[in-house]
Amino acid sequence: MKPTQALLILGLGGTLPCQASVGLPGITNPINDPACAHACTGSLSGYALECSHVDHTKLSSHGHGPATHTSPDCRAGDTPYLTTLAWCLHTKCAPYNVPTSRLEAVWEEKATGVGSVPAKWSYTEALLQVAEPPTRQLVMGDSINATMLAPEFWNVSFDTAVIMAYESRMESIFGLVLLVAGFGVPVLLTLLGYLPLMDRIHDKISPYLIYPSIIRKYHVKPLPFLLGNAPTVGQALFVAVMTVHNIIVTAVGYHSSPSHMWLKNQWQQTVGFLMYRTGVLSYAMLPLVILFAGRNNILLWLTNWSHSTYLLLHRWIARLFLLQALLHSVLAVILYRDMGIYPVQAKLDYWAWGVVATVLGCAMLFVSALYVRQRWYEIFLLAHIVMAVIIIVGCWYHVVLRFPPDGSGFTTWLYAAIAVWAFDRVARLARIVKNGVRHAHVTELGDGYIRVDVAGVRWGASPGRHVYVHFPTANPLRPWESHPFSILPTSLFQPRQPQLHASPTAAFRVSASEPSDSEGKSSHAVDGQESHDAGPDREKAPATATIPTTKPPAAAITQQVSTTAGITFIIRRGRDLTRAIPSSTSGGSNSSGCHLTLLDGPYRNNNTSAILQCDRVLLIAGGIGITGILPWLDSGHPNIKIAWGLRESARCLVSELAPVLDRVAEENREVRIGQRLDVAGLLGEEKGMGWQRVGVVVCGPGGLCDDVRGEVVRLGRERGGCVFVLEVDAYSW
Repeated sequence: MKPTQALLILGLGGTLPCQASVGLPGITNPINDPACAHACTGSLSGYALECSHVDHTKLSSHGHGPATHTSPDCRAGDTPYLTTLAWCLHTKCAPYNVPTSRLEAVWEEKATGVGSVPAKWSYTEALLQVAEPPTRQLVMGDSINATMLAPEFWNVSFDTAVIMAYESRMESIFGLVLLVAGFGVPVLLTLLGYLPLMDRIHDKISPYLIYPSIIRKYHVKPLPFLLGNAPTVGQALFVAVMTVHNIIVTAVGYHSSPSHMWLKNQWQQTVGFLMYRTGVLSYAMLPLVILFAGRNNILLWLTNWSHSTYLLLHRWIARLFLLQALLHSVLAVILYRDMGIYPVQAKLDYWAWGVVATVLGCAMLFVSALYVRQRWYEIFLLAHIVMAVIIIVGCWYHVVLRFPPDGSGFTTWLYAAIAVWAFDRVARLARIVKNGVRHAHVTELGDGYIRVDVAGVRWGASPGRHVYVHFPTANPLRPWESHPFSILPTSLFQPRQPQLHASPTAAFRVSASEPSDSEGKSSHAVDGQESHDAGPDREKAPATATIPTTKPPAAAITQQVSTTAGITFIIRRGRDLTRAIPSSTSGGSNSSGCHLTLLDGPYRNNNTSAILQCDRVLLIAGGIGITGILPWLDSGHPNIKIAWGLRESARCLVSELAPVLDRVAEENREVRIGQRLDVAGLLGEEKGMGWQRVGVVVCGPGGLCDDVRGEVVRLGRERGGCVFVLEVDAYSW
């Protein structure tokens, strides 16, 4: 087949799946229906008319004589063409009992090649112009100068219309399968938890499927060389389900046609249909990719899965999306090279936009690497958003230019993706507007730690929540930047009522290690600075320090009148937005300076109900992770123990948080300065006390979180009456 002929046939065939402008091709809007009518328009479109323009500089598609171009206006007024088309519709569709109304609809849409240019007659009127049945059949090289019979090529056009209608339908069905699986599996698994006896089953399988990581000691803690975060077994099973779904819907359900307009043999049909299938499947996963990354992910409201889980799954679904896109691109190159049309196709605009989307998708894979996210998060986030927008634009123009004027319904997947993105952004803005313009008071605590108080916010006391805080004046060049912080009700810092504690001047004792050269060598990093204990000798007597619970340097900025309004953040300055937060104090004394603050939240971290239903709640914190733990002290649970490990440089936090820690009885709190927490000892002690259910909440560095996870898994697999319920309040983004 010559390149010019292949290009023309490809162009004609490319119009076959382009009947559905909205909805899903083959489902909400059938493709090439009826096939007999679309075969008529397709088989006649390549023949010259008396009004056609002759281009003597180019060869015709059949290789004999000059090329011709026929405009829609030419077809609209050409009597032989209209009567030939009407006779084709009348005779070829008669065996299929196609209603006249349906043929009239096809006529209006396809008779001139452009729906906006109507033919001078309707289908019925054109058919009445045929005085007697034609006898001459069109052959290659003919011009339509009288009413003629459809060419034998009609059979090829018909077979192509039928097979393309089938393939379009299967592409849409399998795309929906992926979309429904990704959205429905989390909802289904959550609903299963409400069935009778599921609590007992959940307790049995949690140490094997839900809690453990697929790579021991690595989940929140990054893999070596910052390769990423290993999923838990349950998360890995979901990824496996989606991967298997992708493999199945990519590999099954193909039919071949005995003849095809542009795919000349079985091999080309197989590659061509696989190319189309992978392209549609990649589009179908775009809404999931964006949904899982959103703060206002509707699945966070419908399921008990955490935001961190969806972020991890977002990265894996994005990899599957990119894999399908790469397969689509590679198969297109292979197919078009075999057809001899690659050099021409590669110069077209639709191809260029496809290349842009694919290349940027590959670039995002590297820009989103954990090393980049940790070191240059703000740059990563901005680049991530910009590239994602360009990818969607590229996907849009790729199909709109390939299947003009509206993308043949393939844009429906993009509409869904854009809608998900828009909902998330509008919801963020709505939260900010609802919370109003606030002002924060910032107090330096020392050693890089600050306290931020925002007065007047009434969110109530509820553990397991965070908020994204904007400080527009902290970095005027990037006012859109925000940072997630755990929420502490300011009321936690207020003096408790006399009947609720022994004395406002009471003191509690904390363990502090003797200064030594070896202290740093045995420490795990807490956000790069703090430490915890993976199993020290708990019998060793440490040095002690006494911290008074009445502490008013920074507490002086809290409201003197008892109120539940106001939220507080305890922040360790880093290399991100937190570094630019200005202090309201200077020269060691408080000032009245306030800073413009916008609040996007609150958002839920994890489901807290399972923890609060336990007999005992053990709270484990490392370093600044204490901010995610303290709200649990105001949860109303009557039996709480807290253990907190931190480095010597963070001692100022102990002093600042003393009024909050005082809410827990002295025998139920353990604070270790410069020492690592004995995770195994803490959990073993709780198991030995005879509780039936112990809720464990951990917040801190990756090493601590994964140590607690591993110990909960180990104890949960042992025979015994104690059930551990684990919640890890940590982010791996």
